[in-house]
Amino acid sequence: MKKAYVFPGQGAQFVGMGKDLYDSSSEAREMFEKANEVLGFRITDLMFSGTDEDLRQTKVTQPAIFLHSVILAHTMGEDFQPDMVAGHSLGEFSALVAANALTFEEGLVLVSKRARAMQKACETEPSTMAAIIGMDDEAVEGICEGISEVVVPANYNSPGQVVISGSHKGIEVACEKLKGAGAKRALPLKVGGAFHSPLMEPARLELAEAINQAAVNSPVCPIYQNVDAKPVTDPEIIRKNLIDQLTSPVRWTQISKNMIADGATTFVEVGPGKVLQGLVKKVNKEVEAYSA
Repeated sequence: MKKAYVFPGQGAQFVGMGKDLYDSSSEAREMFEKANEVLGFRITDLMFSGTDEDLRQTKVTQPAIFLHSVILAHTMGEDFQPDMVAGHSLGEFSALVAANALTFEEGLVLVSKRARAMQKACETEPSTMAAIIGMDDEAVEGICEGISEVVVPANYNSPGQVVISGSHKGIEVACEKLKGAGAKRALPLKVGGAFHSPLMEPARLELAEAINQAAVNSPVCPIYQNVDAKPVTDPEIIRKNLIDQLTSPVRWTQISKNMIADGATTFVEVGPGKVLQGLVKKVNKEVEAYSA
């Protein structure tokens, strides 16, 4: 019986996130104030009392979710005893800090640089994503491959749920073709751009420099990374996978399956929202899954 801790990605944010931690823990308050200092603006104001629109800006969303997740894990103290960790997209950075592979400050700086690089790539090349429901992975892959525009599977979230990513035209054509081929739903998403696609290459190159300079240590337990869904403890492999993550799909279905195959019977979601526990339950409804 092993416990897996999982950390959410972009989309889980909400106004007021983290305020309970700030109000109830002096340690959490110290970490939030440190984050304000490191980022050079009061992200806590936007998290606690900003607008939905404020929080939807990639440069705010990513550090906000990271802070909520990492500080929550920190305040758990000795109750945080992971046998394995994983994070969905941005959540991978939260998982690495929680598992002591990155320091809090280093993780925050990388997340902030990642967010700004991704936002810049989105502004340079307008693009989008869509959720495809009720179609198997191979069928989605086949249809995307047959389209001349940029469009690729970006998130393998759970069986029958894949998010695709690409140019506006590519997503439009893919959604029509996928619905025609039997997808139950093809829903355009309100996102800033085509995350986890070749259109993020400029952001990947920009972030690679920062990640290569960062001090990455061996985590306290294996981390199942997005790029290949395999458990990793080697700092150099962690580093390479973090860089490649920006233009590669998030293999969450496979991560969930691999963690369960390796003995995980309980999944604890650390951070805002309940999305990941729901996705894990779709892979195997026998596992226990709850919020920290």
